[in-house]
Amino acid sequence: MAEKTAFELVSPERLLASLEVEMVVVPGAEGNFGALKGHAPLISTLRPGVIDVYETRPTISRRIFVAGGFAEVTPERCTILAQDAVDLAELDAGTVEQEIRDLAEDVSDAKSDHDRTAAQHALEVARAKQEALRAA
Repeated sequence: MAEKTAFELVSPERLLASLEVEMVVVPGAEGNFGALKGHAPLISTLRPGVIDVYETRPTISRRIFVAGGFAEVTPERCTILAQDAVDLAELDAGTVEQEIRDLAEDVSDAKSDHDRTAAQHALEVARAKQEALRAA
């Protein structure tokens, strides 16, 4: 049996996960990376995507969509500080499609560059949710 590492996922609202896992695969800004016990120290920004949690490999026990944030990996743990996070199983394709339509309208209706940039970012996150659902 492989050694376990601590995994914590925290959003601004609450602690979403605190588990002992064999591995987590994280959507880093430079690409996905796996964190296992004994990993070299690492800090990475996150891009919108899915964290795959392997409590026991090779089976993914949980898939969590994150909108972005930061990951800190040490030899003993992986801590994710997420802007927003939701279990992939809780996302509804129809709701995400409506969110994309609404955000696309918000982008075109934006009155300032700041509002347009914020709406474009939210739209990119919603499209990443849609892509994650399609890949699931």
